[in-house]
Formats: sequence, C-alpha cells, structure tokens
Amino acid sequence: MLVGSEVKSLRAGLVSIEEAYGRVEEGEVWLVAADIQEYKNANAWNHEPKRRRKLLLHRREILKFANQAYEKNFTLVPLKMYFKEGRAKVLLGICRGKKNYDKRESIKKGDMQRDIDRAMRRGR
Repeated sequence: MLVGSEVKSLRAGLVSIEEAYGRVEEGEVWLVAADIQEYKNANAWNHEPKRRRKLLLHRREILKFANQAYEKNFTLVPLKMYFKEGRAKVLLGICRGKKNYDKRESIKKGDMQRDIDRAMRRGR
C-alpha cells in the first residue's frame, strides 16, 4: 500500500531494496527497511522514506510461501520492484540467513581484501 509521492519516486527510480526484507505479522506481509526517497515536488504531503509498507497478497500466496518462510525461519527478500499494468509489484524470494561461521568467513575475506588494497596503494 503506497501513497502518491512514493509511486512518483518509484517511477523516477529513487528506490533502494538492498537492506529490505519481508515480515509476516498476524496474517499480513510487510516490507521493512525499503528506502523510497522523498519526492521533491510533494512538499508538505511527502512520505517517510523507510516506513513499513503493507504488501497486498492473495490469501493463498500468504499461506503458500510466507507462512512457510515464517515456520521454517527463512527470510523473505525482495528481489526486484517493477510496474505492471500501472501497479507497483515486488518480487519476493525465500532464503536462509547466514550462519555465524559463514559470517566469520565473509569478514575474514573482507579484511584480507582491505589489507591487499592498502598494500597496493602504498606501493604506488
């Protein structure tokens, strides 16, 4: 459920779903942490950029995969946002979060890459 200034921002491409995720609460699906920037021409009727947005799904869709994700402790991840027949759509995927040992490996790789970059800059 979007307000007018959010739709204008979406059409202008002022959206980021990098950190966004879906959450099932009381039989409804919410899009959390999606950043839709303010529309500059909306003035006083602008929206809050990172507010929670209710996703309109059919009941069978909620029962089919959203509850499955909730029960098995998976995460709903927005893969892309697009317009179809004048309506804003969100493509959701189900994924499993990283385990602690996976996170440690990612941090270690990032640290090594940072050290390599620093050494390369010093050598120039």
